[in-house]
Amino acid sequence: MKMADSQDIEKGSSGSLYQPFFHKDEKQQNSHDNGNLFMVILCTFVAVMGSFEFGSSIGYSSPTQQGIMEELGMSSEEYSMFGSILTIGAMAGSISCGRAADLIGRKGTMKMSSIISIAGWLIIYLSLGPLSLDVGRFLTGYGIGVNSYVVPVFIAEITPTHLRGALLTVHQVAIATGLLVAYTVGAFVSWRTLALTGMIPCAVMVLGLYFIPDSPRWLAMVGCQAEFNAALQKLRGDTADVSREEAEIEDSLVTLQHLPKATVLDLFLKRNLRLVIIGVGLMVFQQFSGYNGVVFYANQIFTSAGVPPNVGSILYACLQIIVLSLGAVIIDKAGRRPLLMISASGMLLGSLLTGASFCLKEHELASDMGPMFTIIGIMIYMGSYCLGLGGIPWIVMSEIFPLHIKGIAGSLVTLVSWGGSWVVSFTFSFLMDWNSYGTFLMFAIFCVVAIVFIWKLVPETKGRTLEEIQASME
Repeated sequence: MKMADSQDIEKGSSGSLYQPFFHKDEKQQNSHDNGNLFMVILCTFVAVMGSFEFGSSIGYSSPTQQGIMEELGMSSEEYSMFGSILTIGAMAGSISCGRAADLIGRKGTMKMSSIISIAGWLIIYLSLGPLSLDVGRFLTGYGIGVNSYVVPVFIAEITPTHLRGALLTVHQVAIATGLLVAYTVGAFVSWRTLALTGMIPCAVMVLGLYFIPDSPRWLAMVGCQAEFNAALQKLRGDTADVSREEAEIEDSLVTLQHLPKATVLDLFLKRNLRLVIIGVGLMVFQQFSGYNGVVFYANQIFTSAGVPPNVGSILYACLQIIVLSLGAVIIDKAGRRPLLMISASGMLLGSLLTGASFCLKEHELASDMGPMFTIIGIMIYMGSYCLGLGGIPWIVMSEIFPLHIKGIAGSLVTLVSWGGSWVVSFTFSFLMDWNSYGTFLMFAIFCVVAIVFIWKLVPETKGRTLEEIQASME
């Protein structure tokens, strides 16, 4: 089969940007890929240990609050600082993650983040006061800020096209699993013991990285030709014909090698600006649709609506795992755009139902229906988020940026995500005090704008190699 060159792709001969792209010999390609899926799955497993650590770090502060405050004599303000400084650390990690991934590689960056996280957990375990707790929490935050970028990028760069969406969704499943494990284990062990368990996924990642190859695309970008060939062959199988994939990656790098070293200002060039708008825009809607505020204050929301918080939390934890697993199964069939549209629409419905429940309660109308509306609204909202806006923005981010700007653009997108998370979680309680149903109406408005944004700007990337996606968007 004759490969379309970059000019053909740019002119649209490969198909619309909003439609999936399939090779005529896709079945042949997939059969080669299936020959050595073990290595791809092993690489993904090792990488998502960073995602599991992500969830463990976020979930740590909830079950340990009483134990830490009693043993160390901390005030609620001091503990609030301990909980929130994780996000500050993650923002710091997001600033450096892209450059680190370009300089020392995807594997080197994951190893660095794991070692920093281990140091953070060890400091928390040995802490005798608020200051050391905050230092440890900041370091674990830094680690997960780095992992939130490098893990999906690594998985996207090693995975066969037909499995990329599914394996990238495992990143979100691992985060949810780490969160659930932290809540569950934290109910039975002390806060110091729980800190020790936080080191386990980091240790597994550090050990596992010795047995997997680095990203072939990164190796090609830095000129390690022999390592590039060996890594790609190892990922696709000893008997697989990787010549076409090698040529495609190398051809895409020919143009990039003639470009000057990318800077932040390059993100605002005409050829890159649309990509940045898509990446940043998805993260803005991911965060300002209110999810992190809802999660961080879920117990407060359920209590305010008259619902036992433990009932809501258990339902949510189960729903999250189920929906994320469903998403992993269907994303490479349904596509990114449809799931994002369904997700934003579901969050719109959930926001309106939840807002209605608070409105009914405040005006003392149909008081027996308020709790039911809250449960249904929050479950629809959280389930819809997990199906699309929770994980797919990270998938799209890992797919659309060319290698030469991926580090800088990825850092910006990750910083926007963590910055938005901090803003929403910091302001959510104030917004709820101001007007509870007005808060959810505001989130509903963001969901409406998100639907329009996705429909107008976000491309469909399923069924395309990374090089085809990036060439078609120039």
